[in-house]
Amino acid sequence: MAPPVDAATRKRVLKVIFISLLLDLISFTFILPLFPALLEFYRNVEAPLDASAPPSKTLLSSILGYLNAYKAAFARPIDSRYDIVLLGGALGSLFSLLQAVASPFIGHLSDKYGRRKALLASMAGNILSVLLWVVAVDFRTFLASRIVGGLSEGNVQMATAIATDISDSNSRGSTMALIGACFSIAFTFGPALGAWLSSIGTVAANPFATAAGVSLFLILTETLYLYFNLPETLPSLTKTEALLAAEKKSGKPAPPPAAAQRTNSHFLLNLVHMTFLLFFSGMEFSLPFMTYDLFGYSSANNGKLLGYVGLVSSILQGGVTRRLPPLLSVRIGVAACLVAFVLLARTNTVSALYLAATCLATTSATVVTGLNALSSFEANEGERGGKLGILRSYGQLGRGLGPVLFTSVYWWAGREVAYGMGAFGIASVGLLVLFGLKTPPGSVKAKGTAAKEEKKDL
Repeated sequence: MAPPVDAATRKRVLKVIFISLLLDLISFTFILPLFPALLEFYRNVEAPLDASAPPSKTLLSSILGYLNAYKAAFARPIDSRYDIVLLGGALGSLFSLLQAVASPFIGHLSDKYGRRKALLASMAGNILSVLLWVVAVDFRTFLASRIVGGLSEGNVQMATAIATDISDSNSRGSTMALIGACFSIAFTFGPALGAWLSSIGTVAANPFATAAGVSLFLILTETLYLYFNLPETLPSLTKTEALLAAEKKSGKPAPPPAAAQRTNSHFLLNLVHMTFLLFFSGMEFSLPFMTYDLFGYSSANNGKLLGYVGLVSSILQGGVTRRLPPLLSVRIGVAACLVAFVLLARTNTVSALYLAATCLATTSATVVTGLNALSSFEANEGERGGKLGILRSYGQLGRGLGPVLFTSVYWWAGREVAYGMGAFGIASVGLLVLFGLKTPPGSVKAKGTAAKEEKKDL
C-alpha cells in the first residue's frame, strides 16, 4: 500500500484541484443561459418559421421536424415557444449520455496510466470542443462541439479520483465537499458571466463568439496550470525513493494493495446515484417551466432563483457538508429533496417556491458529494478511477434521461402528477439510502481529528 500523503503535498494538490475545477466549471456554465438565444439564432438562419421562405434541408430543420412530431403526441398542446427549450434539453441529455459512455473509459485509463495523463488528455478534448464552439457559424458545427465535449469531459471525475488518492478515511468527506463547493460557486457566477459576455458582439456570423472565446481562454489557462502544477497522485506510480530502494535491495516487489473492505456494494451505490439524478435532474429542468406558468417568471427571475440556490449550496458546502459523515450527508440531502418535490407539487406562492429552492440547495450540497465519498471507501487504490467513473456514468445516465421523462409527464398529466411521481421516486431512493446503505469503517471521524483536517484544507 502506498504511504500516506504528507499534509503539505495534500494541501498543494487540493489547491490545484480547486482552482482548475473552478476554471473548468465556470467555463462549462457559460453556455447554460445562452441555449435559448443560441438555438434560436441557428433556427432563424437554418430553419426559419417564415412560411414564405423556401423549405430548409439542414440538419437542424430535420431535428425540429422530429421534435414537432414528438410534441404532437401530447394530449396537451405545447406552445411553439417551447421548441427551443425542448431542443436545448435534448442537447443537454445528449451531453450527459455521452458522458455516461465515456466516464468509465476515462476512469480505467487513469488507473492504468495515471491521473495526470488521463486528465490532460481529457483537457485536449475540451479544448477542441470549445474551439468548435468559437467557430460554430452553423448548427452542425455547434452540435459537433457538444458531442466532443460530452465524450471528453473528465475533469470532475479525475478531480474526485485525485482527491481520493491524497486523502485518508478521516479527511475523505471534507475533501469531497471542497469539490462540491466548486460546483456551487461556478453555478452561482458562471451563468451570469456567460450571459453578459454574450451581449458583447465580435463576430457577426457567430454572435456568441465572445463568450466562447473567453471559455476557450479559461480552458487553455486551466490546461497549462494543470500541466505545470499537478503532480501524479496514482499510488502505484508515486512510490517514494525509499520504497523503490527497499524493493531493489530485497529483490522482491512491494506487496499489492490490500483489497478494500466492502461495506456497500458498488451496484447499490450506482443504482442510488442513477435513480436520484433521474428524478432530481427532471425537477431541475422543469423548474423554469413551472415558474413561468405559475408566476410569469422571466429569464432574469429564474436567474435570481438559480443564483439563490447556488449561493445557499456553496455556503452549506463550505460550512456544513464537509463536517458530516458521507452517509449522513446523503440521507439529509435525499430528505430535503423529498420535501422540495412535495412543496413544488402544491406551491402557489413565491415564498413557498423559495422554501423549496432552499431544500434544493441542501440537496445539491450533499447527495452527490456524499455518494462519491462512499464509493471511494469501497475501492482500493488501484481501481478508484474506474469505480468512480462507473458511478459517474450511472449518474449521467440518470441525468440524461430525467429531463425528457419528467417533462413528458409534466405535459401529459400536469404539474401535480409530475411532482407527485417525483416525490414517490425520491421516497423510494430514501428507503434504499436509509435501509440499504451502511456507514463504512473510518468514515466517521472524531471531533479532534475533524478539526485538524479542516485546518489542513484551509
